[in-house]
Amino acid sequence: MRSIRLFCLVFCLISGFGLSQIDAAIFSGIIQSISEDQKRVVIKSSQGKEKSFLIPDSIPTTFNGKKTKFDQFKVGQRATVFTSASGTITRFSVRNSTNRSATKSKPKPRVSKRKKEVQMKDQFGSANQGNAPQAWTQFRGPGRANISAETGLLKDWNQAPPKLLWTARGLGEGYSSVSLSGNLLFTMGTKSNEEVVIALDVNTGEIVWSQSNGSIFKDGQGNGPRSTPTIDGNVLYALGANGDLSCMTTRDGNVEWTKNILQEFNASNIVWGISESPLIDGEKLICSPGGQGAAMVALNKQNGATIWKAAVPGNPKAAYSSAIIVNVGGVKQYVNFTHDGIMGVNAKTGTPLWGNNRAANKTANCSAPLFSARNNAIFYASGYGTGGALLKLSASQNRATAQLGFFTQDMKNHHGGMVVVDGFVYGSSDPGVLTCINLSNGETVWQNRSVGKGALTCADGHIYMRSEAGPIALVELSPKAYVEKGRFNQPQRSGKPAWPHPVVADGKLFLRDQDSLLCYDLRSK
Repeated sequence: MRSIRLFCLVFCLISGFGLSQIDAAIFSGIIQSISEDQKRVVIKSSQGKEKSFLIPDSIPTTFNGKKTKFDQFKVGQRATVFTSASGTITRFSVRNSTNRSATKSKPKPRVSKRKKEVQMKDQFGSANQGNAPQAWTQFRGPGRANISAETGLLKDWNQAPPKLLWTARGLGEGYSSVSLSGNLLFTMGTKSNEEVVIALDVNTGEIVWSQSNGSIFKDGQGNGPRSTPTIDGNVLYALGANGDLSCMTTRDGNVEWTKNILQEFNASNIVWGISESPLIDGEKLICSPGGQGAAMVALNKQNGATIWKAAVPGNPKAAYSSAIIVNVGGVKQYVNFTHDGIMGVNAKTGTPLWGNNRAANKTANCSAPLFSARNNAIFYASGYGTGGALLKLSASQNRATAQLGFFTQDMKNHHGGMVVVDGFVYGSSDPGVLTCINLSNGETVWQNRSVGKGALTCADGHIYMRSEAGPIALVELSPKAYVEKGRFNQPQRSGKPAWPHPVVADGKLFLRDQDSLLCYDLRSK
């Protein structure tokens, strides 16, 4: 009988069924009262719930990300209390609260739902930011397909090249791209010895606010953050290169909650720093820390608490890719590229479903996987002399399989990303050949090396190809042949490769280059 019970326990641990994996709690809000002598603090959450905490002398206490003494904290500041699964307080973090009421605030006048929507539209450009036509709320845009819905854009740069509208400076170091919703742009950079999240006015490039998100990552290839903030309504989620994950308000950057996913899940950082952009799906935040039994995790986006951990065989470490959502045969999956290969896990439970390493290398797997609904297939690729592979997916009754369809050495995509349109994949293959491949049979349709290695995005029937050496080219989106419609050189290039992905949104082209962000008009001639 004992052996049967042991077998059941092991099965539950492997399959992810029957056991709760929530192992921590977070309470965040505004400090209402504080007692320095007793180290007792009362915090009121955004939902109006008040809680009293006695802060132990033995735990870390920080203010704006830096260690400090308890007597530095004040009423009105924003505090976060971290506790273990048993309820023991493990960390106390406080930040400045911007534009927030502290204690006895005047009651706000009642505002009708319609009037509130109008006010939000005036402030952000759209009452429903996530569904606004110009929204690009996450890395690689809607559905992470890397395809912009913008239309009416310039079709011939030889006749009418894009005009530079503004250049923002003061972003520091880093390779983050941008996300956009309404009248605000978001990116990540550095300030002093910290990584920061930065909000800018989309029309002027003026910095609206910046907020610390942990210590700076330092590396010979370039310091600073690598990922892009993910916007979800009135909050955003940012993941730093050292694993610092924060939820902040889009309006003023106030931190709702924060944690370090490497520390939380006993994972070690990777050579060139965590580069994943968080994925939001309903109430879940998906990321891939690569810890023991935590190759991928689902967190409650409201407070950061763990929902499930994916115990993938082999415990693969994180790579430099970002997860996508895939639905096949009624089975919803999260798919990401790890250090060892690509994997799919059940979206509800985190149970591993399948894996493949045919197009993986052991140095750096960077490009996000692509899903082709037409083929019910995943295409993924990596550089370092490897190539790309198509996996045919099938699924039913919470099970899924992935069978190799073809492998090609003509898509050695390093970190510039790819795009799938009408059954064809387009991307830069090392050492710098823009390539088009037919996903139905793996045939290489055309190749061209005139732009060189770089990153791309797609909008209005064209590819926007940004060479890491600087030039940006407009290429017709066609499986028939390579047709370039013009190019221009970015002015005042930094000394680093232009690795951040270009973004087309709101009729504009955004190009991040270390300390600078350039905005071009794609509509006016």
